[in-house]
Amino acid sequence: MNVNNNNRGFTLVELMIVVAIIGIIASIAYPSYTSFLVSSNRSAAQADLMALAAAMERHKAANYSYKGAASGGADTGSPAIFHAYSPSTEPVANKRYDLTIDTVSASGSSYVLKAKPVTGTSQKDDGALFYYSDGRKAWDQNNNGSVSAQEFCWSC
Repeated sequence: MNVNNNNRGFTLVELMIVVAIIGIIASIAYPSYTSFLVSSNRSAAQADLMALAAAMERHKAANYSYKGAASGGADTGSPAIFHAYSPSTEPVANKRYDLTIDTVSASGSSYVLKAKPVTGTSQKDDGALFYYSDGRKAWDQNNNGSVSAQEFCWSC
C-alpha cells in the first residue's frame, strides 16, 4: 500500500513563529521611526528659524531696526515678515512648531526668535528652539521652560 502524503503549506506553529518575529521587529522599528520623525521635524524648524532670521535682517536693512517685524507692526509675537509656523513648506494644518519673535531689545538692535512645539503633535515634548541675533542657537532639550548653559546648541 502506497500512501501519497502531499501536504503543502505551513503549520500553525510555523505561522505563529513568523508572526512573533514580525512583532519583535516592529516593536524595535516603530520607536526608531517616531524618533526619526521628531528629529526631522526639529531640523525643519531649525531651517525655518534661520529663514526667519534672514527675513529679520532684510527687515532691519529696510527699516534700520528689528522693531515692527511682528504682526500688526508689533515688536514681538507672530511674525509678519515670514510664516508663523513650521514646516513652512507645508500647509498650516501640518504645522509642528509655532514661530514667534520672542523678544526685541529696546533699541531695536537685537532679537530672539522662538520655535515652540505645537501641542497635540509628535513634537509636543521636544522643547522649544531659539535663535539669537548674535548667532547663538539654543534648544530647551529637557523641556523645562528655560535654557541652561549646556543647551546652547541645536544638536545637544
